[in-house]
Amino acid sequence: MGKSIILTLFLALSFYQFATAQSSLAPLNEDYYHLIDRYEIKYGQLNPYFHTSLKGYTRSSIGQYADSLLNADEQLSHQDKFNLEYLRNDNWEWTGTEENVSRKPFLKHFYRSKSDLYHVREKNFDLHINPVLHLSGGKESEDDVTTQTNTRGVQIRGVVDNKVGFYSYIGENQIINPFYVRQNIASNFVVPHEGFWKGYKDDGVDFFTARGYITFNATKHINLQFGHDRFTIGNGHRSMILSDNAPAYLFLKLNTQVWKINYTNIFANLTSDVFGNAGGLTANNGYPEKYMAFHHLGINIGKKLNIGVFESVIFDRTDSLGNHNIDIRYLNPIIFYRAVEQQNGSTDNVLLGLDFKWLAAKGISFYGQFTLDEFLLENLKEGSGWWANKFAVQLGAEYIDAFGINNLDLQAEANLARPYTYSHSSQYGSYSHYRQSLAHPLGANFYEGIGIVRYQPIDRLYLTGKLIYAQYGFDGAGENWGGNILLNNVSREMDFGNEIAQGQKAELTYIDLTASYMFKHNFFIDGKLVSRNLSTDIASADSDTNFLSLSVRWNIPQRLHEF
Repeated sequence: MGKSIILTLFLALSFYQFATAQSSLAPLNEDYYHLIDRYEIKYGQLNPYFHTSLKGYTRSSIGQYADSLLNADEQLSHQDKFNLEYLRNDNWEWTGTEENVSRKPFLKHFYRSKSDLYHVREKNFDLHINPVLHLSGGKESEDDVTTQTNTRGVQIRGVVDNKVGFYSYIGENQIINPFYVRQNIASNFVVPHEGFWKGYKDDGVDFFTARGYITFNATKHINLQFGHDRFTIGNGHRSMILSDNAPAYLFLKLNTQVWKINYTNIFANLTSDVFGNAGGLTANNGYPEKYMAFHHLGINIGKKLNIGVFESVIFDRTDSLGNHNIDIRYLNPIIFYRAVEQQNGSTDNVLLGLDFKWLAAKGISFYGQFTLDEFLLENLKEGSGWWANKFAVQLGAEYIDAFGINNLDLQAEANLARPYTYSHSSQYGSYSHYRQSLAHPLGANFYEGIGIVRYQPIDRLYLTGKLIYAQYGFDGAGENWGGNILLNNVSREMDFGNEIAQGQKAELTYIDLTASYMFKHNFFIDGKLVSRNLSTDIASADSDTNFLSLSVRWNIPQRLHEF
C-alpha cells in the first residue's frame, strides 16, 4: 500500500500504550443488523452507544445496548426478549448475561457457551472460535442447472491484554449460481461481492474469502482499525455513499466518537481493474491499484435526528515506472479533499454529500442520502440535461411493530442516480473496487423502488418479503449511456439532453420470499423463493426466472444477488 500508509499505521500503533479495552466488530449481516436497528426506531430515541449510519458496530456496544433495553422495558414481546437475549449471547463477553452457559458442553471443552464452539477467557486473553458453513441447493425455471453453495470456513475473534481486539474469517467456496448471476459473471469477469476466482465444473465458481483486522482505542474516544474488510454508510437497504457491494479491501480506519459526534476516516487501497476470461481471473501480473480517502461526520441533534456529511476521493499517482503510489496529502484526517484535488490539478474523483435519520415518532423513522459527484447550478436550473450534473438520491422510511402487530416491520425506499454518476475520465477514478460499485450495485442511470416486509411470528422464525422494482438504461455495442461506471465518461454519447434510464431501456422486477428458522444459536435453515423478471429493448437480453432453494447456514449471512 506504500510507505506513507505504513508510516501512518506505525504512528497509529504508537498510541498503543494509551489503549483501553477494545472489541471486534460484528460482521456485516442485513438480518442481524436489522434486529439491532429496529429498537432505536421502536422507542423513538437515538441510542447512546453508536451511530447507526456507520456499520459495522462494535460487539461491546451491541452488548451494552441489548443489556440496557432488556433491563429497561418489561413490556417487550416474547420475540423481542428472545432477540435481545440472542444479541447478548452472541456478544456475551461484553454483557452481563448468564443465559449463554451450556448445561452440557461437548467433550467438556466444546460449546461451554451456547454461542461458541471453543473459547478462552483469561485475564489477558479472550478468544472465540466458530465454524462457518453454508450449504444450499436450488432449482430455477430459466435453466436446467442445479444451483448449489458449498462454503466452509472458520471465524476467530478476541482481545489481547484487554487492549487489542482482532478478527479473522477465512472461507473456501464452490458455488453454482442462478443463470442471471452467471451471465453477470461472464460479462464482467467478477463474482458479485467477491475477489479473485476461478472456474468450478462447467457452470460454477471457486474462490477463497478472507477478512481480518486488528483494532484498539488510542484514547477513550478514538478508535483505530487496520486490516482487510468493508463497511457500509447509511440506514437504508441500499447505500448511495458506501456499501458492502464490492469485496473487502485493505484499509486504515480512524473513528472518533465524543459527545454527540461521530467522525470516521477510512483510507483504503483499491483494485482498479482485473483481467480474466470465462475460466476465471489471471494472476500472472499485478492488478492496477488506486486509493480512496473517505471521511464522514455525523451528529445527533436532540434524541431524534442524526445528520451526517461525507466526502470521498478516489485517486492514483502513477510514476514514470508505472508504479501506483498514494498521495500523502489525502492522509490528513481533517481536510477538505476538494481543495487538495484542485491543488493537484483536479485529476481525482471527489464525491460529497449528506445523510440523515429522523425518528419522527415511536415506531416510525425516515432516512435519506444525497451524493453529489459534480454539477453546475446554472445548467441544473435550465434543465438542459448536462451530462456532468451527476448526483444520487435516497429517501426511505421504516415502520416498526406496524399497525400494532408485534415484530411486523415495514420498510419502503426509493433510490435514483443520474447518468455518469460515480464514473470518471479514467479507470483510476471510478467509484469502484475490483470492477464492482462501491455504492449501489446497479451503478448509475437508474430509478429504483424497494419494499420490505419482515415478520417474526414466533421466537426462532423470521419471515421476509422483498419487492425491488428498477428502471435503468444500459449500453448497446460501443455505447456509453452512463450506467456502467467503469467506462471512461469522456466516451459519453452526448453533452446535453441526458436523462435517467436513457439508452437501452430495462425494467427489473425482483421478488424474494424467505423463511429462516434458527435451529440453534446462529444455525439457520432457509427456504427461499426468488422471482426475477427483466424486460428490455433488446429481446435477447430479457430474462424471466423463478428460483427455489433450501439452505443451511452456520455463522454466516445469506448470500444475496439483488440486481
